[in-house]
This record gives sequence, C-alpha cells and structure tokens, in this order.
Amino acid sequence: MKILVTGGTGYIGSHTVVELIEAGNEPIIVDNLSNSNINVLDGIKGITGKAVPFYQVDVTDLDALRKVFCENNGINGIIHFAASKAVGESVKEPLKYYGNNLVGLMNILKCMKEFSVGSLVFSSSCTVYGQPDVLPVTENAPIKPALSPYGNTKQICEEIIRDTATSDNNIHAILLRYFNPIGAHPTALIGELPLGVPQNLIPYVTQTAAGIRECLTVFGDDYDTPDGSCIRDYINVTDLAKAHVVAVSRMENGKQKQNVEVFNIGTGKGTSVFEIVNSFEKVTGVKLNYKVGARREGDIEKVWADASFANNELGWKAEKSLDETIASAWNWQKSLKK
Repeated sequence: MKILVTGGTGYIGSHTVVELIEAGNEPIIVDNLSNSNINVLDGIKGITGKAVPFYQVDVTDLDALRKVFCENNGINGIIHFAASKAVGESVKEPLKYYGNNLVGLMNILKCMKEFSVGSLVFSSSCTVYGQPDVLPVTENAPIKPALSPYGNTKQICEEIIRDTATSDNNIHAILLRYFNPIGAHPTALIGELPLGVPQNLIPYVTQTAAGIRECLTVFGDDYDTPDGSCIRDYINVTDLAKAHVVAVSRMENGKQKQNVEVFNIGTGKGTSVFEIVNSFEKVTGVKLNYKVGARREGDIEKVWADASFANNELGWKAEKSLDETIASAWNWQKSLKK
C-alpha cells in the first residue's frame, strides 16, 4: 500500500515509516521539519535499505499539500502525525496549537475527499480522557474537559473526523489514543530528537545523564500516587509504530466494524516518574542528577490504559519491557555523541 505519513520525520512518524516499509508498504513523508531533522531520512534508509519520498511541506498549506497528492497517484491511506505536541507549551501558546493542529487535520480531510483517499489513521492521545475517574481507562471512558490546549485540540480533531465520516461514507478512520511513547529503534539509528529543551521526560533524562542538561526536574512529588510523582503508561515507540501498520491494514482489508474506530495504545501498566529514574539508573549504571520542582500546569496526575480492546480486536500487543525500552533510549542518546 502507498501510505502518506504526515510528520514522518518526527519521533513516532519515523519509527512508523520503518515499520510500514518492513511490512511491505510504500510510505511517502510530508513534514515541515519544525520539530525534526532531515537526517532522520538517512536513519530510515540505514535500517530499511530504502529511500523514502520526502516533501518539506506544512500541512497547514493546502496548496502545497494538494501538490503532494497530485504527484502521488493512488495513495491508499494516510497516517496523520503532524501537529504541535507539548502540553506545557500549549498552555503558553494556545493559538499556535489550535492553528497547527486543527487546520492541518482539516486540510488532510479536504485532500482525502478531493483525491478519493478513504483511510485515515489519526494520532490521538490519552489526554482526551483528562483525569479519568476509573483506572485503567477504557475507550468508553467519558471525554472530560481538557486540561491543556494540546489535549483540547486532540478532542476537537476527533470530533472533526467523526463529523466528516458521518457526512461521507467513503471516509474511514481509526483513532489511536496513545499513551506515552518512549525509547528508540533497537539499531539506535533513529530515536527521539527534540529540538531545543526537551518537553518529554525520557529525552530530558538521557540528556541529563549525558551532561547536556545540568539537572532533571521532577514536576511535583505531592500527587496522590504511591511515591508522589505523576504516573503514566510508557510504551515502546516501535510497539506503538506497529499499531499504526495494523490499523492501516485493517481498513484496507475492510475489517472495520464502524466508520470510525477508537483504540487505546498502551501497555496497561502505570509507571511513576521516580520509577523511570530508578529504572534508568539500574539499566545504565549512571546516577541521575535530579531535583523536585513545583507541579507543571496542564499535567494529569495519573493515567494508564486498558489496552485489552486493541489486544483483542487488532491482534496487537505491547511487547517490550520498560527496562529494555529505557536501554534503547540511552543507546540512542550515546549514538548522538559519535
């Protein structure tokens, strides 16, 4: 299948491109490189042996996006990652998030209708659940008022997709609500490469251990959790990437049971920030310099997935352990020094 991957040089996007190729598909990457590096293409080629068509295009530019579709006849499906994604930044710059995330998706849907592309896998998030009343959280949990503009854009994007699919039976979508992707490809040829100061925990941990950052700040140790730090469901990025390949295949093979389906993509286990620190120190033998700071605005206290629906319906399951995943992140960080 020919699959357009927006944000395909980004962290999750690049790992998904690798898994698409290894499953026999032909990905095409669209990315504006605002939060990724062109050298990722070399990493993808190093792993797969294939050069992937690449377009430096911003999905909020409808005319430029149309040209990509015009030049690539017969696109079977789209995996849409391209979006601004930092919770903290979204609180400070809400208009940037609403502009990028909503307009980008609407342009993708316009092109799907115009060029008769029927399948969309959307990169959603567990942030749509807010702070769930019941854990682990299932796909049937109520969508709560978002705690950040980023979370709100994911909620609104899901609504836009549902409304579009309701109005047009040719549009099919799978919404993957994933939890916290971490780690890197086992080859250490691609991984999480944030531009500037990392907004996510693991790259901040590895950069602190590597001496790039002076100190890791744990945002809050007074939450209602066993050790006082926030709890998340940390999933290996290659496990997560494989879920996208399964989702694309499900739509192409006509196995969808509804026009729009929703799946939680997580491990089913919650891990605290302090547990991440302890795992890193155990796996690497490196002592981390960290301090406890104030809570961060927009952060949810605790959330982890009930992934049984994805396990049973998609035949997909998270396989890699936390220690293995953290080791892969450290190997990737060390490779950047070379």
